[in-house]
Amino acid sequence: MHVVIMGCGRVGSALARGLEGLGHSVAVIDRDAGAFRRLSADFAGRKVTGIGFDRDTLLEAGIDRAHAFAAVSSGDNSNIIAARVARETFGLDNVVARIYDANRAAVYQKLGIPTVATVRWTADQVIRRLLPEGEATEWRDPSGRVVLAELSYAPDWIGQRITRVEAATGCRVALLTRLGEGLLPHADSVLQEGDLLHVTAAHERLDDVVRVLAVAPQGET
Repeated sequence: MHVVIMGCGRVGSALARGLEGLGHSVAVIDRDAGAFRRLSADFAGRKVTGIGFDRDTLLEAGIDRAHAFAAVSSGDNSNIIAARVARETFGLDNVVARIYDANRAAVYQKLGIPTVATVRWTADQVIRRLLPEGEATEWRDPSGRVVLAELSYAPDWIGQRITRVEAATGCRVALLTRLGEGLLPHADSVLQEGDLLHVTAAHERLDDVVRVLAVAPQGET
């Protein structure tokens, strides 16, 4: 898939390398052309000099055919504006913004803009949010039979009880990450928009669990 990244600092360049290494096409935007020196000599993606929330700049980077957008420049305001333009103007669902102020990050996440505060930022975390299809394995027991994985889910699961998720998938919901904080679910817990879903399951059943969560819940609520 095609990913557009705004900001070619240490995080943006590392993110570009990581995504390209996974086989995705990448375009990087930065207002300073000299910032592209952080990219490797064999970087095959597009380098666009300009302002990351400018419509023409985004179009030059291929935002109209992009599957995901990451705003990781050094400015909170620029990142949020660019993320909102990508989502609201170009209709991208997979959008993430880097925010230095953790309190502001929580506010923007409540508004539907997935954010990562810089204190807990890694390129790997961003990739997980940009590539929501499937699963990201976080832990595996020594035998390899049981895994803890962060799984994506169809929007229709939002508002459903965690117990229904477990009943439909046959896995155990180990925890939720909500607004950057871990939450141990209980019998009445409900999946909320923006929650990250972490489950434990038998490794051989993980693909089945992913398929169940990728579509709307079946049967009665």
